[in-house]
Amino acid sequence: MEAYFDNSATTKVLEPVKEIVIKTMMEDYGNPSARHKGLDAERYIKEAAETIAGTLKVAAKEIVFTSGGSESNNLAIIETAMANKRSGNHIISTGIEHASVYNPLAYLEEQGFRVTYLSVDGQGHINLEELEEAICPETILVSIMYVNNEIGAIEPVEAISKIINKKNPNILFHVDAIQAYGKLLIRPKSQGIDLLSVSAHKIHGPKGVGFLYIDKRVKIRPMIYGGGQQRGMRSGTENVPGVAGLSAAANFMYTNHREKIRAITELKDYLIDRLSEIDGVTINSLKGELSAPQIVSASFSGIRSEVLLHALEEKEIYVSSGSACSSNHPAVSGTLKGIGIKPELLDSTLRFSFGVFNTREEVDYCIQTLKELLPVLRRYQRG
Repeated sequence: MEAYFDNSATTKVLEPVKEIVIKTMMEDYGNPSARHKGLDAERYIKEAAETIAGTLKVAAKEIVFTSGGSESNNLAIIETAMANKRSGNHIISTGIEHASVYNPLAYLEEQGFRVTYLSVDGQGHINLEELEEAICPETILVSIMYVNNEIGAIEPVEAISKIINKKNPNILFHVDAIQAYGKLLIRPKSQGIDLLSVSAHKIHGPKGVGFLYIDKRVKIRPMIYGGGQQRGMRSGTENVPGVAGLSAAANFMYTNHREKIRAITELKDYLIDRLSEIDGVTINSLKGELSAPQIVSASFSGIRSEVLLHALEEKEIYVSSGSACSSNHPAVSGTLKGIGIKPELLDSTLRFSFGVFNTREEVDYCIQTLKELLPVLRRYQRG
């Protein structure tokens, strides 16, 4: 049996996604800016914006298609900071952000901006009082992820937005929703989110495409200049197959959304219960709606995560030892350090993440395999 539990790294595309990508490559392959066959391609872009906007209850013109989550985060952070620097040079984020947020912030620090990194508690949640105290007259942007990609912590975005608006309604609020979109019901307008980043391949869509929601009030500069596509916000010929595939994936995920998420959450809870049967396992994620429906982080005492990962791989069970979005260079997890995990478990932690194709039988197979592998690997590592 094969068990793919690395859906937070990337997902298998849905059949309707595959079909529309092929169709837009082989049949409706025109340039969206052309005056002839490009009309079909232009329609795909327009309809995708309307579909995605519908899942968020926002305007289609507030959706800008990008090459994926990293570009969306870079555009949201760097270009809003640059566009608003006359109003201040202070940005607030957290110590557990993805590299596609942390590195743009580091770049802005080199450009003279000041960044405050909020701490988190043992469950990965920020302290709202610390946020309120950090906001100052120079603050122009707050960037906080919705769902942590390693442990599944859900940040209180509505409460964060209320604090921002109480202190200064002109401060922009960016949310990295790459692990949240498709898994949670998101309403930027009512939740007070000004910018929202999403990636297609986390929701069974194609790689290399995503979008950034930009509220109409946001002052932001383009990152890519050229022919003025997407109302000048992101020049360059649109990735029609990717955008059409993203639209199909979004439509699928938000059709009978509660039922899909309930099934994934039940698998998460079942895995947590089964992992709890095994000695020397520490669960770093919460059950039910207290954390994201698709992510389980677990630490295995006495075994290096890389060793266990490859042992599971040999049994066709695929998991992650951290964020697979940042290359294969191992590094100590800022998230695990941030939640105060024991130092000896920092290099003994795996992430299991679910998608719509996973089954309870796969979980049972994984647990049985772990029960067989762990005693052997622990003896080997002690030796």
